[in-house]
Amino acid sequence: MNLIELKSEISKRMPLKRYEHVIRVMETAEKLAVKHTIPVDHAIQAALYHDIAKYMERDALRSILILEVDDQRLQSFHHELWHGPVGAIIARDEFNVTNIDVLNAIRYHTTGRAGMSKLEKLIYVSDMIEPGRDFPHVNELREIAEENLDKAMEACIHQSVQFLVSKKVPVFPDSIDCYNEHLALISEI
Repeated sequence: MNLIELKSEISKRMPLKRYEHVIRVMETAEKLAVKHTIPVDHAIQAALYHDIAKYMERDALRSILILEVDDQRLQSFHHELWHGPVGAIIARDEFNVTNIDVLNAIRYHTTGRAGMSKLEKLIYVSDMIEPGRDFPHVNELREIAEENLDKAMEACIHQSVQFLVSKKVPVFPDSIDCYNEHLALISEI
């Protein structure tokens, strides 16, 4: 499937506003991939698929989680976290994506995790800073992402965890592990 066909297929699975977000994430990821020496084709692929499951029915998401996802803790957290792991499964099963790094970038784009690859960090950061995002300090995050991907990941996961804590909602353990790892990493830089 070529890029035009893939974009068309992805656009059918979500509202126009979400598709526009996906395209902005792809463009951001492509630009940052060049800057941080990450394979551009992997960045484009992961970005295009990252929200492919976002608009699935909750019961369908849960069914796939139960059958396919080894981390059953997800079921006890907000369903917004489910579309990452399910999206990776859809990319693998329906679109024959076999690159593990691409699949992990799709899977962990909402939670992060300890031990993220450069591509995983790139998609997480690109999703947070794409030009359509507008929240306090997003421009600072964009500037950091241009300079240092690890520092950008630390700043983005900090922003995410801080936001969740301010809303008094549970933080998925992978996000806490990611935050702790990047905090330690940044103190070494």
